[in-house]
Amino acid sequence: MKKTGYLLIMYVIASLTAVAQDQDSTRKAFMAAQAVIQKQSADDHARMLEQLHITSLRPGPSGNPSAPNAANVDEAQATPYTSLPDPLTLKNGRKVTTARQWWNERRPEIVEDFDREMYGRVPKNVPKVTWKVISETKEMNGDFPVITKNLVGHVDNSAYPSIDVAIELTLSTPANATSAVPVMMSYGFRFPPGFRMPAPTTATSGTAAQAARPEPTWQQQLLAKGWGYAILYPTSYQADNGAGLTKGIIGLVNKGQPRKPDDWGALRAWAWGASRAMDYFETDKAVNAKKVGIEGLSRYGKATIVTMAYEPRLAIAFVGSSGEGGVKIHRRKFGEQVENVASSAEYHWMAGNFIKYAGPLTPNDLPVDAHELVALCAPRPVFISSGSPKVEGNWVDAKGMFLGGAYAGPVYKLLGKKDLGTLEFPPIETALVDGDIAFRQHSGGHTTGPNWPTFLRYADRYFK
Repeated sequence: MKKTGYLLIMYVIASLTAVAQDQDSTRKAFMAAQAVIQKQSADDHARMLEQLHITSLRPGPSGNPSAPNAANVDEAQATPYTSLPDPLTLKNGRKVTTARQWWNERRPEIVEDFDREMYGRVPKNVPKVTWKVISETKEMNGDFPVITKNLVGHVDNSAYPSIDVAIELTLSTPANATSAVPVMMSYGFRFPPGFRMPAPTTATSGTAAQAARPEPTWQQQLLAKGWGYAILYPTSYQADNGAGLTKGIIGLVNKGQPRKPDDWGALRAWAWGASRAMDYFETDKAVNAKKVGIEGLSRYGKATIVTMAYEPRLAIAFVGSSGEGGVKIHRRKFGEQVENVASSAEYHWMAGNFIKYAGPLTPNDLPVDAHELVALCAPRPVFISSGSPKVEGNWVDAKGMFLGGAYAGPVYKLLGKKDLGTLEFPPIETALVDGDIAFRQHSGGHTTGPNWPTFLRYADRYFK
């Protein structure tokens, strides 16, 4: 072997070794940081238990089907509770029979229950946000020319300068648009170092050897209709863990102090950020602010339905696999449970008071349930999405989410809109889209991807 060849091989080996060592170092640093966050979250969770005078909680079931405490997936055991709160019965027992009663009497009662017991109250002294366009570029997304703006919403921290909060948002609109366009805003995930998304699936036609173009992304599907898209990064202004509750927008308002039991959790904080994005959209001439929708998956599916319920300016919601804490009925013993969300791993999404329902109280003691969260969105359209139990699993409880939409129907009908049309859980890939509440369970995994085409056809009715 020539000397130059030997040196080249040694150089490659040394380079690969250095990369492996760097990756290992990054992984170890990430794991160490996660351990600190988990410890701080557990400590904050324990402080909230002290405030609530709770000494123990019921453990939640496991998402591992092979575990001894695996979550129930037997429909025969899914309904230990036989009744749900009636969204059209006032607390004094009177029935709501008019839209005026709904808006003036019953809806405020439901909002108060969600504020106090589930998602927490947004403080009255939340600082103002000033939006700034950091960059604006003309680029291509597939075959579509777009103008992309990178924006930052700076939160006024003059009352407590030691915490700095900024909302990160991107907005992309068709470069050839001649008027303001509808926009779908999606809650965007931020992944840890070293994480890689799976390669996109490509469809083939003819022989397997025949090359095929990748399926269009959800962004490209929107652009094909002449619509725009925005991505809001919720963890830029409120961390997705209990350790972050004394930081971010919640920590800024509380001046670095722990929460009280009815203070807002991360879901309401994320929704607050989406409302501030709406403030910006109303100032951008490229956006039709009357036709802005919200989309999110998993924990951001929970954030999506919470945002839609509390932000009246949003026109439509696409709620992906939201599960417990989202549109899944809390009183169903199937998949993820109240006890899981009340644990130190997830409690930060909710108000501290929610933890009570995994301790001295049960889900049946909740004054509200998920169908009433959907009802708060009325009369605006809500599309509920789920994946296949064989691929996504049963943790998110597709039927429980379907029922969350179905039982909101009486409120929609009272307001002159159409409900799901059935209380019978449909077969997989059956699109229930004739009403102002919609549902479809696709045959894929934990994603909204396969439901985007159906959702966009549904949204056409409202965004024409």
